[in-house]
Amino acid sequence: MKGVILDSQTLKLEELDFSALEQQLSHWTYYEQTGPDAVKNRLQGVTVAVTNKVVIDAETLAAAPDLKLICISATGINNVDLEAARRQGVVVCNVSGYGTETVAQHTLALMLGLATRWHQYDREARQAWPRSPMFCRMDFPVFDLHGKTLGLIGHGDLGRRVQALAEAFGMKVLVARSLRPGARDEPGRVPLEELLARCDLISLHCPLTPQTDKLVNAEFLAAMKPGAGLINTARGGLVDEPALARALRGGTLGGAALDVLSQEPPAADHPLLADDLPNLILTPHSAWVSRESRQRLLDGVVSNLRAWKNGRPENVVNGLTSA
Repeated sequence: MKGVILDSQTLKLEELDFSALEQQLSHWTYYEQTGPDAVKNRLQGVTVAVTNKVVIDAETLAAAPDLKLICISATGINNVDLEAARRQGVVVCNVSGYGTETVAQHTLALMLGLATRWHQYDREARQAWPRSPMFCRMDFPVFDLHGKTLGLIGHGDLGRRVQALAEAFGMKVLVARSLRPGARDEPGRVPLEELLARCDLISLHCPLTPQTDKLVNAEFLAAMKPGAGLINTARGGLVDEPALARALRGGTLGGAALDVLSQEPPAADHPLLADDLPNLILTPHSAWVSRESRQRLLDGVVSNLRAWKNGRPENVVNGLTSA
């Protein structure tokens, strides 16, 4: 059987131990990136495809009759036509949980950035401090996380880990009621409106769905506690980005720290790349990229491949239960 990794650059394989992966099939081909025009050709004669963000749609699947397994090297599954794969008998699996510790750590780093303004004080230290008449600089307001209230929207493994870390800093944590249609109210959770009004910081950890698309819009931002901060390490599409830019410029929002944008990489004229936005921290979808996280992700792909070979597929996302 032949296997292909369509976008190995997203794993940075030279930093990982992928010997277990190579043992699963007789032949592997690694492509750093695969453009839309090359996908069909690179799937010819392939039994197993590994993709992170490369799109495998119905037309591509139809042109790959030998394909039997798609391993998504990520949690998100919107780059594969799941129904077309099911009809064609192609098992599709994903990997979840590999980045919990890493993304939670990054979330706290962003939170600390908003609290300490380190990103602005770093610039001050290089530009203004040498000419300062005083031993320290106090140009940007700093606040303690201790005693502040954090609001979580999304409370899966990652949200719960962020809660534990925040509580270690002495923060109080509120969790919003589930936004899923038909979800039952869970004890201790609060309505979204109450969470927005009470929290000093709000962190997003929910999936991007029709219900959460542009959840953070102008109305959401206006309902937040004045001076509060927003953290997003989930999905860029959760945020109405022009509305966020306006809220930052207007001063109603205390700050924002984002690891994700709706378009990645963003266009040069993206509204959140403007130089005049106050107290905005951006990181380039790097919350998950620790070596440990990427190794756990690769190990998850191996586990899915091994289970499929044994006739008992795991982490299947398109309804097929047999190889």
